Parts: sequence; structure tokens; C-alpha cells
Amino acid sequence: MEKTKGILRTLSKLECRPGPPRTVYTEFKEKGKVKKDHIYRSNQVLTSKYSVISFLPRNLLEQFRRIANVFVIAILQFFPQFSTVTPGLVILPLLVVLGVTALKDGYEDIKRHQSDRQVNETLTLSLVGDEHFINENAVESISHSIFGRVWNLGVRIFKGRLSAEDPPPRRHQRMPSFSTEKAYWQHIRWEDLKVGSFVKLKRNEPIPADILICSTSAEEDVCFVETKNLDGETNLKSRSACPELTIFRNAKDCCDKSWWIDCERPDVDMYRLNATVTIPQDNGQKPLQAPVSLVNVLLRGTVLRNTEWVIGMVLFTGEDTKIVMNSGGTPSKRSKVERQMNPMVFLNLLLLCVMSVACAVSDTVNEHRDYPRGALWLYGADQPNDNPSINGLITWAYALITFQNIVPISLYITVEAVRTCQALWIYFDEDMLYSRPGKRDTAALARSWNLSDDLGQIQYIFSDKTGTLTQNLMEFRKCSVGGRDPELEGTAANKPPQPKRFSTEDAAYSRALNGFFTVLSLCHTVLAAPDPETGELEYKAQSPDESALVHAAANVGWVFKGQSVPPPAPSSPDSGQASSPTSSDDEGLEQLRFTSSRKRMSVLVRRLDGDDRRIFLLSKGADNVIFERLKEGKDEELKKVTDQQLGEFASEGLRTLTLAYKVVTEEEYEAWNERYHEATVSLEDREAKIAAVSEEIELDLRLLGATAIEDKLQDGVPDTIADLKRAGIKVWVLTGDKLETAIAIGHSTNLIGKDSNIVVVRGGGTGHRSVYEQMVAAAEEFFPEANLLDKLPKPNGENLEASPQPGNLRRVNTGISSIVGENNGERPGGFILVIDGAGLSSMMTKRALMLRLALQCQGVICCRVSPLQKALVTKLVKDTLKVMTLAIGDGANDVSMIQAADIGVGISGEEGMQAVNASDYAIGQFRFLKKLLLVHGHWSYARNGTMIVNFFYKNIVCIGVLWWFQIYCAWSSAYAFEYTYLLWWNAFFTIFPVMAIGLFDRIADAKTLMAIPELYKYGREGSWFRMSTFLIYILDAVAQSVVIFFIVFNTYASTTTRGDGISPYQFEFSTTMAVGAVMATNLFTGLNCNTWTGWTYFAIFEGIVLVWVYTALYSIISPGWFHVPVYGNDTFLFTSSIFWLSLPLIICLSLLPRYASKSYKFGWNPNDLDRMRYVAKKEPHRDLIVEAQPGNALAALKRQGSAVSRDSRGSGGPHRASVDHRNTSRTDMATGLRSVHRGFGFSQEESGVELNRMQSRLSERRRSNISLSQGERSRTGKKGQSRLGKLSIRLRRKPDGLNDT
Repeated sequence: MEKTKGILRTLSKLECRPGPPRTVYTEFKEKGKVKKDHIYRSNQVLTSKYSVISFLPRNLLEQFRRIANVFVIAILQFFPQFSTVTPGLVILPLLVVLGVTALKDGYEDIKRHQSDRQVNETLTLSLVGDEHFINENAVESISHSIFGRVWNLGVRIFKGRLSAEDPPPRRHQRMPSFSTEKAYWQHIRWEDLKVGSFVKLKRNEPIPADILICSTSAEEDVCFVETKNLDGETNLKSRSACPELTIFRNAKDCCDKSWWIDCERPDVDMYRLNATVTIPQDNGQKPLQAPVSLVNVLLRGTVLRNTEWVIGMVLFTGEDTKIVMNSGGTPSKRSKVERQMNPMVFLNLLLLCVMSVACAVSDTVNEHRDYPRGALWLYGADQPNDNPSINGLITWAYALITFQNIVPISLYITVEAVRTCQALWIYFDEDMLYSRPGKRDTAALARSWNLSDDLGQIQYIFSDKTGTLTQNLMEFRKCSVGGRDPELEGTAANKPPQPKRFSTEDAAYSRALNGFFTVLSLCHTVLAAPDPETGELEYKAQSPDESALVHAAANVGWVFKGQSVPPPAPSSPDSGQASSPTSSDDEGLEQLRFTSSRKRMSVLVRRLDGDDRRIFLLSKGADNVIFERLKEGKDEELKKVTDQQLGEFASEGLRTLTLAYKVVTEEEYEAWNERYHEATVSLEDREAKIAAVSEEIELDLRLLGATAIEDKLQDGVPDTIADLKRAGIKVWVLTGDKLETAIAIGHSTNLIGKDSNIVVVRGGGTGHRSVYEQMVAAAEEFFPEANLLDKLPKPNGENLEASPQPGNLRRVNTGISSIVGENNGERPGGFILVIDGAGLSSMMTKRALMLRLALQCQGVICCRVSPLQKALVTKLVKDTLKVMTLAIGDGANDVSMIQAADIGVGISGEEGMQAVNASDYAIGQFRFLKKLLLVHGHWSYARNGTMIVNFFYKNIVCIGVLWWFQIYCAWSSAYAFEYTYLLWWNAFFTIFPVMAIGLFDRIADAKTLMAIPELYKYGREGSWFRMSTFLIYILDAVAQSVVIFFIVFNTYASTTTRGDGISPYQFEFSTTMAVGAVMATNLFTGLNCNTWTGWTYFAIFEGIVLVWVYTALYSIISPGWFHVPVYGNDTFLFTSSIFWLSLPLIICLSLLPRYASKSYKFGWNPNDLDRMRYVAKKEPHRDLIVEAQPGNALAALKRQGSAVSRDSRGSGGPHRASVDHRNTSRTDMATGLRSVHRGFGFSQEESGVELNRMQSRLSERRRSNISLSQGERSRTGKKGQSRLGKLSIRLRRKPDGLNDT
């Protein structure tokens, strides 16, 4: 278990340092030094990164880690030996980048400091009791920076908080409104709270720490909290005080009694907390112990609602609180394009080093060779400090400066700027705006701006089902009571109760109906309260399926009125009807919570109708779990009929539950309750012990019936999945649902085609083949030509020889009726692999065969999986296959999967905002994923890939011209251009065309990409950015640099361009090279644009116009202003015919190879994108959606399925017609059973909304024997009265009771 938790923390990147288990004392004095492990964290929480002292060095360190270290080469120019121009001018671009980034980081951190101060200095009421209450729990000191102290002082003076009119409360100052005789409540700051402090919280006050509830203003000692900051859910959750601590109702009570709490170590699990309260007793009696769970604790980050006050004690503070431990940094994701850039940058760095070494070696050789010959260019080289070998080293450093633009600093900045704009394009896309009546519109939001190009390369999608593919808005559709259908109409979860009448002459069936709807109305965690404005009864449920079930019971008269003492006045839905229903009160005793391992929930209630004081156990859960616990020899026919009806429900994609009950004797309950209490107070393996004790009483049940709830599909889900499959993306569904329901949803969503073959691999069954045997059998039977078993290590303990041969599959009796098929594996729809959670756990150790088998299938459905398994499957596929993955979900149980994938997409659904908060992209509906990937993803990837290679290209052109000049300057690393041309090359002359590609280029319009999903293959296959493309652009750049340099140089060198016959000055012909290079580079970049818009024209010609204007103006600056080496250059350039003839010549020759290549490709060897662009241009009115269907004109664009896994889209077009799911062939590899698909049962979602937070008030029958003072008992309520209160239910007829015979 600890290993599993460690893996989960690794996946979610939660770096926490929890302390050891702790014992918290309310009044404790210890002599001597406290151990370090028992010094608890302070309640100060700091999210800021910098201080005044650490800001500069730390920020610079982070910035130089982010970009290549070659930019420190500019520092060399501060030395006279390497100076080219003014050193400040050289380092100016670097300083601008560092300064702007530092300002941004500093501003963000100032906001963090302000937020931290606002939170840490929030006031709350804490107990102060002089010598009567001393909290000696050791807590680390809080940190106060000098800046923070000065800021606080200034703010307080400015706001007048130090004025005489409002003096700050002192530590021992009594607060009149809160004081008692010996103790009082005092306002203190959150950061001053200590472990063991008593606090008093008011209505609408945020919770400052993880606090144990002692008492509340409500008579039943319950309170309500809003957990929106934790899980995004707006429904109020109920929390209850620990019954043994309800005596602490004021400041004096908190000081009068000593007690302590034994807690587990701080844990990141938001839904688990185990502790035990120990209260010493007088007269040497055994100390009183009481269990504490999460239902008794208020977590930091929640807000107190609908409760006047709560008194509690602080358990965990600061970094030990659950919200802070879960707020660790999300995984740092880097895009695939950014990772692919690294070898390209390294190649450029290697090229820079080679060029620098070549210059150094050549310069040294030239000096050693030519100095003895009296070379004029070595005049004065006989000085003592002039050493040819040392000069070579200086030349090497000088060359690094000259050619440093081969890796420009503007590359990363430009990429980030473009990605930011691409995120805005996604946000402003109106087609992805989710509008709902009465609710705020939800736009697609890019939460991570550096991953936009990854959206165009996705190969695998891992999707949750409930709330992602479905609406998670449940509607009660059908039920089976006593093997019969009472024909109730649908009841949506969000509709008010509208009761309907039904009657029967059968007394036994009437009792069954009463028992059935009694279970629905009592066995749940729903809160009932009247609306304060309308007075109508409202249900607050934390899972939509429970809300639908309670509403269904209310619709037929079993109205749950809530847990209260006394019961609230009923709001009868039958007012004015002749037959007024009677009321029934039930005393809640215990609630056995639903967990992912139990797959069921039970409540123990006592009837309070007259003399009927029987105790009933009411249960609901998965059909297989309930059936295993039914009383043997009873209701066999009912079980068989219900099982058949469950299959029918599940085959329609409905969520099913099975209901049962039993009568518990008083003696059986008392004995069991003692064992249950011992389990609840245990600190070691509390959950396992509670589950074991619960198992004891949940036996010999009597079957009542089953329910079926529809979780409707979201709009456009079938079409979206069908189009994603057409795009070549493999879709895996990871869900906690039961196998058969997951298969039914697979059919309705187009994941499973009409003629698909389903291969089922299951684990954990008795008498079944092992998981490995099932995989081997599937590989041998269905994929013999794929050789999946070649070079596969045989696992230890597996007897492959004993596995049955494919043609002789053994059949194991599973108790499930089936129709055996004859042609499984021969259907044309391809294969779908279905794995359950138990099988998946075993297959994780045999991942090689599992992945080989999954790769042969068109889709994979993993059912009954936990959140950790979702993350492990995603990470396994991503890391093993080295593919691009996307995970999409809507609930907290999808967070680990979202963080494990390359791209995480969250849906703003009914399960809260945790998935959205952890995601990289947030959308309102699953159907928007199609445009996000096929359009925005494809555009972003094509744009960024083309932009980056063009960026490298334009810098290689510039550096190439400088390199060829070294041949004629004795390899001295001298500049060919005047330096400012090189300085403004990336800043102004050539930056905008590449940015235009990243912002405005479109390989095809959105309509074409949406209509022809097959075009996505170019992104999925990485066509737009790869090493081969990079090398082609580099070679093109080198060739253009040869054309630009040698044509211009030899033209100017062949004859003079001046009338006086004087040879041209260096900057005369090098300026021609610079102007020609800028024009050729910008036009070449424009040639690589697929779409020319107005912005594209502006970006391309802006640099060309700017270089001409700059050349003209720079040449007329008088040397009297400052040193200008090109003064008067315009006179020689603009009057020279060579200048005007060289420019068009070098531009045409530079662009000719790329223009010829693109013309040939488009005219004689076009790809599908070229054809679609031509169609969109020439025939824009053609209906591409219709023509892309099989048998039509554009069907040839579709990718061909493999012989093994044929495409299943032949089952229909984009609008899939309903199909009979029973036509699909299915092979259960666990039993060898081959059958046509049929439905089976289904239980609640494996890891849906956590139900364990709603354990109701525990019964006080067990506590009635505990020795408490009469005064304490008077505070907790009347003797013998249940802490759960009475559960008031409106019944349409007087209940006959549940029959146990």
C-alpha cells in the first residue's frame, strides 16, 4: 500500500514531508527538550519564491538555466581584446530580456507576498485562559522578513489600525463579548495558531487549519461546509462533532477538562483521516475512547455555512494540512517540439564550436607561416606579448562572439510569444464556447501555454466515462421490484418530487414495494432541507445517482424529510388529495459506508412505529456483491429473474444497483456494535477492520429488486469518437463502471462498432484461467500472424502448456446465460480489448504482452479501475511506446491520469473543478475535443514546426555570409557586415515573418480539417517538425549564403563600382549582402507560408522596408554625432548599377530551389492536404462531409485499416444510428466462453464522488453504558435518543414492515 501511495505521489509530483504520528494534548506541560519530530509546523503558509535578498541571484540562476549558456559570450566583449562596438550596446538585448523577465517574475512574486500576508494575517477567535489553559504543544517559529515587517507597519499606519480608537487586542486583554470567568476568546492571526489550540468559528468564516469539531450551534451538533476550494463542488457537505466532545460548548468548558488525541501522520489523502480521542475518567476507570474520522474534521480551505458557530481544536497546521500537502507543484510538462529542439540546438552549438576552432587553427597556422615571409598584415607582430599560438586562442573566443547568433536569444522568446497568442485563439473560438441556459458560458481555456503544438500530435486518448462521455446527470429510468416492473416514469435528479400513485392487490408485492422504496429513501448520504425562500424541500446530494434515487422514492410517496430532532414539518407533495399518507419515523443506528472495495452501502435503522422496534439492515450495491450475500435457498427464482432484468438494463447502458435487506435481532446488533466500535477507534488498519466487521452483519440478505439509472451521453460524443478514430487516434476508456455497462457505453459512443469483436480479459475469478493464460490464448487465436509471443519472457509460475488451445476453449459455468456465437474473430469491425481492474493489476507485471495485444486492437476499455490504475496505464503507454498521449476527465478521480499524460484536458462537469484545475486545457464538453485537436492542434503544430525551422534557417543565412568572409580575412573572425546590421537581424529585420507563420498560417481551413479527420495523420506522424526537415532548411540556408556572398563579393571584386576608379570599401559590398540577405530571407519565409493574409503581407515586407530605410538613414548620420563607419555609404550604393543588379539576381537564385520543389510537389506529387487546399480554393461550396464518406469522391483520403484490425467506421456515418448491441461478438478469455454480447449488472462508479465523508451521527445506544456525568449527558441530548435523530419519511400507505420470513 505504501509503495502504491509513493507511485501516486510521484505521478502527481506532490513533494511533501509529512511528520510522524502525533499526540495532541489540550493542556500539557513537559520538562526538558522536545524532540525534533514532535515540533509541529506553524500555521504560516508561504507560496512566494523570493525575498528581497534572494531575488536577484535566484532569478538570474533560473533564467540562465532556461536558455542556452552561450549568451554569456557577450561578457567577453567587455574585454579590450574582444571588443567590437560599445560593450553596453552588445549586451543590451540580453539585458532587455533578463530585465523584462525579472520584472514579470518580481511582479508575480509581489502578488504572492500580498496573497500570503492576506491569508496569514486573517483573524480568527482562539481560546486564551491565562494559567487555566496553557498550550504547550511545540510549534516551529514563523518567519518574518524585514520587507514584510516594514510593509505591515506601513499598511497599519496608513489604514489607521494603530490609532487610539481601535487598539489591537493584547494577549491577556479580555474581550467582553466572548469572555467567561476564567477564559475568553481572542482574535489572533491565522499564522499564530498552534496545534492544540481551541478555536471558535463563525458563520461564513473560512477554516484556518484542519480542525476537530467539538460542538456546534445546532442541537444535533452538525455543521455544513462548502468545499469548493478543495474539489470545486458547490453542494454543502455536512460535518458532525465527535459525540464525546460535545460538552465543550464555551470557553470555560474547554479549560475544565484535559484530554488528548492520537492522530496518524499527515497524509495527502483528502478523503481519509483516522484519529482517536482519549478522555481520562475519574476514580481510576478506563479512559473513554472515541473514533475520529474525516466526517468530524473541518479541513483548511473550506468555508463554514448555515451554522452560527463551531468550537474545535486544531489538529494540523500549515504545511501539514491536507490542502497544502495536495497543492504541490503540478508536473512540469515540456512539449515534444521543445524536446526535439534540444538536439537541433546542440547541433548548432557543435557547429559554432567547429567554426570557432577552424578560425583559431587557421589563424595560428597563417601567423606561423606568413610572419617569416614578412606579411604586411602581421606588421608589429614581433612584440614580446604577441604570440601566434595565444593569438589563435583569442581568435577562437572572438569567433564565438562573431557567430553567436547561430543560437539566437530571440528564438525561445518568439516561441513563447506565439504560443501565448495561440492560447488566445483557442479561448476566443466561439465554436468551442459552451452555453447553458441560466449559467455562465464556458470558453475553452488553455491553462498551460507551452503545449499547444502537442495538441496536433496526439496518438492515444485516455478518457473517463462518467461526466466525460456522459452528462453525469442521472435520470431514474427503470426498476425491478420482486421480479416485476412497476412501470414508473423517469425521474431526473434535478426535478422536485412529483408523486405518482400506483396500487396492487397483492399483499406480498405491496410489502416488497414498501421495502424497496424504504431502502431508496433511507440508504444514502443525501441532505434534505427546506428552501429558505420557497419553503420547498430540497435534496443536497454529492453524487447525481443518489439524488436520482431519493427523488424517485419521493415521487411515489416515500419522501425523505431529513435527519433532525425533532423532524421538520413535512412539505407534503400530496396536499389536497383524498388519501393523505401517514408518517413513519426511523432511528438511524449506523451507516456502513460505500468504498471502492466494498461496492455497497448499508444502514442500520430501528423502526419507531408503535410497538414495532425491529432493527433492519438496508443495503444497496453492485449486483454481484449483493447476490453473494443473499440467504442461501431463498428467493432463487427471484434472483434469476432479477439477474436477467439487470442484464437487460445494462445492455441499454443504464447504471444498475441491487437492493436487499435483513432483520437484525437486538442481541446480534449489540454484540456486533461492540466489535464495530473497537474497529472504529483503531489507529492501525482502521479501514480494513471496519470492512471486516461490516462484512459480518451484511450476510443472509433478502433480495428486494434493482434500479436502473440513465447517465445520458453528452451531445456529439459518438460523432467525436468516430472522427477521432478516423484521424488515427486510438481511444482508451478508463472507468470505474462494471464491465457490461462499460461495453454498452462503448457501443453508444461509437468506440465499439456494430461488427466489432470484443476480447474480454478478467482477473480475480475462481476457476478462471490466469490473466497471462488469457492473453496468450487471445494472441494465439485472434492474432496468430502477428507473432505476439515471439521473444517474450515466460513469467515465473505460469504453465503455458496447460493453457487450452484456441480451438478447444474450455467453458466454465459462470451462472450467466449466454448465446454462443460461431464467428467471433471473423467479423469485419476489428477488435476491442476489454480489461477489468483485477486483470489490469496482474497484467502490469506482464506489460510487454499486454501492450502487444492492445496495439492489435482498435480500442481498449479498462473497467473497474482505480484512479491510480488510470495514471499507471497512461504512464505505461506513454513511456513504453514513446507516443503522445492525452487524458481527459471531469472528476477528482481523473487528476492523476490527467497529470500523467502529455496533455491533460479537464471538463467543467458535475463532479467539481479539480480535474480542470489540474489540467492543461479546459473545455465545456467532450465534443469540443475534436476541434481542439483536429483544428487548433493541427494548426499550432504546423505553425510552430514551420516557424522554428525557418528561424534556424534565417540565422544560418546570416552566419553563413560571415563564415565565407573568413576566407578573405585570414580567418580572423572579423565581421563582414557593419555590426548594427547583425544586431538588428533578429530584433527587427527578420523576426516578423517567422512570427506571422506561427500566428496566422493555416495548412487548411477549419472546415476542411473538421470534415476530413484523416488529414490529422500529418501531425500525428510528426511531419511538420523533425530532424530531416531541420537539415533540409539548414542546407538551403547554406546554399543561399553561398549565393549571396560569392555573387556579390566577386561582382564587386571584378571591377570598381566608382567613377574615380578606387576599389570599393568593405561595408559597400557587405551592405549589399545584408540588404539582399534580408530580402531573400523574408521572401523565402513567405514562400513557406500556406496562407497569405493582410498580416502576413505586413510582416514580410515590414523587414524589407525597414532595412532599406535603415540603410539610407544610417548612412547620412554625421560622424560629428557619434562614430558611424558607413557614413556616405548611400552615395556609393544607390548610384551603383552593380547594387541594383545584384539584389534581384541573388534573390531569385536563392528562392529558385525551394520554389521549384514546391511547384513540382503541388503539381505532380500532391498529398491529401494539397488536394484539399486546391478544392477549398477552387470549389469552396463542395460538401466535404458528405463526400468523405465511404463510396464517395473523397473516400480515397481515408486511411486503410490493417488486415488484423479493420476499421469499424463502416457502421455508419458521422451520425450513428442505433444498433442492437447483442449483434457484437464477444469472447471471455477467462472462461473460454464465446458469445454474442449481452448486458449484465453494474454498480456505482468505482472511484466516483467519495461517500465516506457523510457518515451520519452514530447511535448512542452503545454510549448509554459509558460513564458520563449527568451534566454532560444533559448537554448531549435526552437519554437514549439517537444522535442520528429520526429519519422522517412520508409514506403513501401505512407501512406493513419488512418481512424476514
